[in-house]
Amino acid sequence: MDAFVMQNLLNWLVLGSIYALVALGFSLLFGVLNVIHFSHGDVSIVAPFVVLAVVQALLASVFPAATLGALALACVLAIVAVGLIGVLADWLVIRRFRNAPAMMALVATVALGTVVREVIRMVYPQGSNPKPFPRLIESRVQLGDLPVPVFSLFVIAVSVLMMTVLFAVMRYTPLGMRIRAVAEDRATARLMGIRPGHIFAATFFIASAVGAIGGLFFASYAGVVRFDFGIQLGLIGFSAAVIGGLGSMQGAILGSLLIAGIDTLVQATMAEGASYRLVFAFLLVIVVLVLKPSGILGRPIMEKV
Repeated sequence: MDAFVMQNLLNWLVLGSIYALVALGFSLLFGVLNVIHFSHGDVSIVAPFVVLAVVQALLASVFPAATLGALALACVLAIVAVGLIGVLADWLVIRRFRNAPAMMALVATVALGTVVREVIRMVYPQGSNPKPFPRLIESRVQLGDLPVPVFSLFVIAVSVLMMTVLFAVMRYTPLGMRIRAVAEDRATARLMGIRPGHIFAATFFIASAVGAIGGLFFASYAGVVRFDFGIQLGLIGFSAAVIGGLGSMQGAILGSLLIAGIDTLVQATMAEGASYRLVFAFLLVIVVLVLKPSGILGRPIMEKV
């Protein structure tokens, strides 16, 4: 296969994997809480800043001197920290709008995203400036005529593993059963002895932690991180979830692959395609919503009259 085609196929899979990790959080939270958590992208992008801060604290030096062990520890701490931030966001803000009109929850989560961005900008030293972020793995392997970054293979492998684990948890574990019960009918789940508040906290932790992995991969793929990267990451993840069907985890993956495919195709075939890639991605969102408002794999919402 032509090296150019292989490179773009690899780029497609890497971007699709990153977008899917974020989109899964949107679909999971909407499926359980029926709330669009618009600050999910901003919460996810906290993870790279936590990694930078932890590594600097551990080594008291610039990042190129970081050891693999320090970087791995920082990533684990960042994923756990962002999971807990998601739980805190629910406890402080989002839970107060569970029974409120959808527009109130939407405005609240948009405002929460702004707060998260500004806290990053104020707390992190020179937070308004872009921060270099390294590739988590630097080596390459040769596949035919194409030198493939091990980082790209790592992103795809970890993303597939996380998706598999998430599907297994939702389908085969007691926690997954409880999450599905609460998503189906909170009142009935409560009568069965399930405590919805605990399930909401667990769902936010899982969605935020998975999103944190996506945020780490996004920053590492770009080689830089900014306090406002969460806006773009959140919009792409939300768009992917909408295309596939909000509440459908399979749809989130499908939508992510479609957006990543357009992203890669535009950059590969158009001059200055990087400047217009999101235009075509959002055009796809419009087309899907016009033809199938519930998304490709989403279930139509039947309203009682």
